[in-house]
Amino acid sequence: MTAAARKDVHALETEVREKIHLEILKRTGAYHASDHILLPSGQHTSEYIEKTLVTTEPSFTEGLGAVIAKHFAQWPVDIVLSTGPGALILSHCVARAHPSRPVVVYGTKGLAGGKRRVTLPIEFQRLIRQRTKVLLIEDLVSTGFTLNLLIKLVEHLGAQVVGIGCLWRRTSVELDGKPVFSLVSRDFPTYAPQDCPLCKKGVPLNEEFVRRRHVRRGSSMEERKPA
Repeated sequence: MTAAARKDVHALETEVREKIHLEILKRTGAYHASDHILLPSGQHTSEYIEKTLVTTEPSFTEGLGAVIAKHFAQWPVDIVLSTGPGALILSHCVARAHPSRPVVVYGTKGLAGGKRRVTLPIEFQRLIRQRTKVLLIEDLVSTGFTLNLLIKLVEHLGAQVVGIGCLWRRTSVELDGKPVFSLVSRDFPTYAPQDCPLCKKGVPLNEEFVRRRHVRRGSSMEERKPA
């Protein structure tokens, strides 16, 4: 088989794999396609991911985590590191399936002085030290900002990032030259309202996701003080 033919086969396999994973994300209710959607930024798009729903189906998440673990099986991994609840759930699935049986730890995201930062809880800092091999796991990568901060944090502690695994990565995102494996690599096309081809075709605008963010609130319960 020629190099060109091998490249074509690889591209076809990647396309088939991504279609399968997109269908899985659709079944969780996380991936919306073939629509005309208003984004919180005011831009319009035909595709949207509800991040909080990505890892709600345990069997799907376990299977997707196993695919990521298989890809990185050739790399010895001591630690799997993530941030955020969805990524943490996925990271457990990856760690369970990886032959190195790595430990799972997590960082927290926040703001300090108006700047975004990631913090590793002090209980975990003794685990990430000189020459520790770390696999970073994320569910959705849209800007890469958090992952780039994690890379800097891991390297500041003297450890090595051996790779980054995720369910979905926008293809335009660069992650400091580290090996990246994503089940779906795809950019959403977004448009300013005046340039939106769906608006020009008269397709109704779906404002549900913006309306949900501003109007609907999650359920909660708080402690009542004794009378």
